[in-house]
Amino acid sequence: MADSGSEEVAVIVNTDLTDAEGQENQNNTAVEEGSTLLKKMEISVAEAEKRTGKNAVNMQETYTVYLIETRAIDALTEGQSPAPDSLWRRYSEFELLRNYLLVTYPFIVVPPLPEKRAEFVWHKLSADNMDPDFVERRRIGLENFLLRVASHTVLSKDSIFYQFLTQENGWKDVVYDTGFQAKADSRLKALNATFRVKNPDKRFTELKHYSDELQSVISQLLRVRARVADRLYGVYKVHGNYGRVFSEWSAIEREMGDGLQSAGHHMDAYAASVDDILEEEEHYADQLKEYLFYSEALRAVCRKHELTQYELETAAQDLTSKKQQREELATGTVRTFSLKGMTTKLFGQETPEQREAKLKVLEEQIIEGEEAVKSKNAECEEYVQSARVDIERFKSQKDQDLKEALISYAVMQISMCKKGIQVWTNAKECFSKM
Repeated sequence: MADSGSEEVAVIVNTDLTDAEGQENQNNTAVEEGSTLLKKMEISVAEAEKRTGKNAVNMQETYTVYLIETRAIDALTEGQSPAPDSLWRRYSEFELLRNYLLVTYPFIVVPPLPEKRAEFVWHKLSADNMDPDFVERRRIGLENFLLRVASHTVLSKDSIFYQFLTQENGWKDVVYDTGFQAKADSRLKALNATFRVKNPDKRFTELKHYSDELQSVISQLLRVRARVADRLYGVYKVHGNYGRVFSEWSAIEREMGDGLQSAGHHMDAYAASVDDILEEEEHYADQLKEYLFYSEALRAVCRKHELTQYELETAAQDLTSKKQQREELATGTVRTFSLKGMTTKLFGQETPEQREAKLKVLEEQIIEGEEAVKSKNAECEEYVQSARVDIERFKSQKDQDLKEALISYAVMQISMCKKGIQVWTNAKECFSKM
């Protein structure tokens, strides 16, 4: 959807596609084997721009576009500095790209996009998705998304991703021509698999529970941070009252006036600094939000495995049923209550010719069923192997990213406290000179 403001296994395994080999060849054309696009190209989302135009129903709308700039690293290493290639994309085009990647690479924890509309913000910040500060944070998030994909050893090889970065016109047509939308699993189908799979893989069940808990913990952390930000804002702004009172007091004091007025200036500067500080803090919140949204990408990998497992169990159950029918026909014994047993009692036994014909059909169906079970079992095993590789990659990335984000957040809080101490140290010196 348009944002309206009126607003990472060198071999690609594609279990969704029937023409997997052909698609694999296509998707590996953009980048050489064993490398990533980010090693060959500089990628940035340089700026955002507000535009006005007409939407699909001919209504006027205001929207934001983002300038993607790319430049070959080879040229830079050779001492050249060519102008970067550039094109504009809307947020909805980033969404289309990610949806395509989700369907085409279901075994991969696909990087999330930044939020479309602000959540978990402290009350002094605007939740308007056209607010310049929010647009700037989203620009940074979109650039981070592109860098995540471009540094992934599988996703970065996708030719459509490469076209997204380098081909301004006709890109959407290429995406739709893949038919990825028709290959997407319906929510009802995925929900059915969730509740009806008989032998769920314990590893994926645990991963799903982990993703739910991760989402819950980060949501709570973001809410606490927003409350702390609100209270911190209040503390800073109250220092502005010190500044006002000291300034008023200085007007009636002859010997103490200069010291009081200087102390008041320090308090005013301290109070005014909170807006920039808390805006900077929102960038740390955005790093946490990325992993809040990553939890849904983890669940998507689990849902696809459940669906693959359910299809395998369904094929195995159908094969067992066909073999039982063959045994019943061959022996003339019906082990369980069935429509066939009732019709046999009512209309008599079938002729030998009829039984032979049915046995022949069943034999063909059993052969097909055995092939289907074998194929589904191989598909499921391949999916598990590929998914586990990417999940391990994701875990390593997550541990490193969150460690760095939390350390940076702590350093920022320490710095803020030091500034507060310095303000009162300066005020103490002013008072000492009176």
